[in-house]
Amino acid sequence: MHCCESQGLGFLTLSTVLPSFNSSGCQNAENAVTCSPSEFPIIFCFFSLYLIAVAQGGHKPCVQAFGADQFDGQDPEECKAKSSFFNWWYFGMCSAILVALVILTYIQDNLSWSLGFAIPCLVMGFGLILFLLGTVTYRFSVNSEEKSPFMRIGRVFVNAARNWRATSSTLSMQLESQGCVPYQGPQEFKFLNKALLVPDGSEEDGNICSISEVEDAKAILRLFPIWATCLTYGIVFSQSSTLFIKQGGTMDRSISPSFEVPAASLRSFITLSIILFIPIYDRILVPTARAITTKPSGITMLQRIGAGIFTSILSMVIAALVEMKRLETAQEYGLVDKPKATIPMSVVWLIPQYLIYGVSEALAMVGLQELFYDQMPNQLKSTGLALYLSILGIGSFLSSFLISVIEKATSRHGHESWFSDNLNKAHLDYFYWLLAGLSAIALAAYVYFARSYAYNRGSSI
Repeated sequence: MHCCESQGLGFLTLSTVLPSFNSSGCQNAENAVTCSPSEFPIIFCFFSLYLIAVAQGGHKPCVQAFGADQFDGQDPEECKAKSSFFNWWYFGMCSAILVALVILTYIQDNLSWSLGFAIPCLVMGFGLILFLLGTVTYRFSVNSEEKSPFMRIGRVFVNAARNWRATSSTLSMQLESQGCVPYQGPQEFKFLNKALLVPDGSEEDGNICSISEVEDAKAILRLFPIWATCLTYGIVFSQSSTLFIKQGGTMDRSISPSFEVPAASLRSFITLSIILFIPIYDRILVPTARAITTKPSGITMLQRIGAGIFTSILSMVIAALVEMKRLETAQEYGLVDKPKATIPMSVVWLIPQYLIYGVSEALAMVGLQELFYDQMPNQLKSTGLALYLSILGIGSFLSSFLISVIEKATSRHGHESWFSDNLNKAHLDYFYWLLAGLSAIALAAYVYFARSYAYNRGSSI
């Protein structure tokens, strides 16, 4: 399974299958549901999938934050290691997924499903033991603040709103009267500086926000333009597990007379591309860039994300060109009206778009992870990673919405939709060109906000 997609598959499967379960094995009796003994294994299976979905929701954003917390950002050597942590974490995850695709899939299909589930169960148990054994060596962040970080940052917005009429001169005068130096922080989101004043109608100084609280609130606001401009990347991200596979399903996938490559297995090339690219990036490209820029990470996190978005555009362009070639081949061989016929065009044509897509993911996804961890306030690191994950979730919903709108718009007056069931009459190439154009616009907006982005002090860029 493709990296970062696995956590939602079980939940989505349940939402589709579970509503029909009562009709097959369970009966309602006076508002209670009774099931025959033969249905209990199915119930346990569904319950286990729900547990996986819940566990992933807590594990996925926290494990990266906890791992990165083990590095001291003030130490030059550990700062470099921290920059590599996200690369190798993603490398390890994708390597494990590739092993699961190759080995576990074979075991489940050819030996035993029970054995196929038992092996990851044992591996997870071993991993849990290793995790617990390392407890004595972990670094834990000391929380010096009694108040919740959400309360502290929320108070900044509340106080700034209450003091919205205050002027800059009023702010300077009050700070001087308190013996504080004039505020020297970044001048973006200056309206939040008013939270440093005593709120109107309050006679107690205890309601005044500190400069660090104001800086934390600004740090969160600075991330939202980056988050919004990356949503288009989230749309592109969802195509590899949907339309790419539909393309491959119509093409010649035979390797030998007796073996045909499953269309879904082509996603393994994305994982393979990531596994090959990350070591090259971390061991060759980063040290080279580090020697030029003198930055611990070689290039900044925003530059890395921008390179990933640009590479995703190349992937969409190549996908559109390959689809145009596929449609031409179908027309040349008179297969336009034969949706189930195999197009005499090798599925190898799809490999470049998968490989470039993998490079894009290694750049953008890891860059987003590092940015949303590094730039969030200390007590909100895992929340930042959850915010990064929301790019993929919302991007998937936006992709479905966009496809629905285009489907309805292009199927009017008896015309074939861009997403016709007969792909030989459809126009996935138009959709890929559209995504490439939208991504180019989003990249331009991203560059605009990235150029004016002010990194937090002490950031490990």
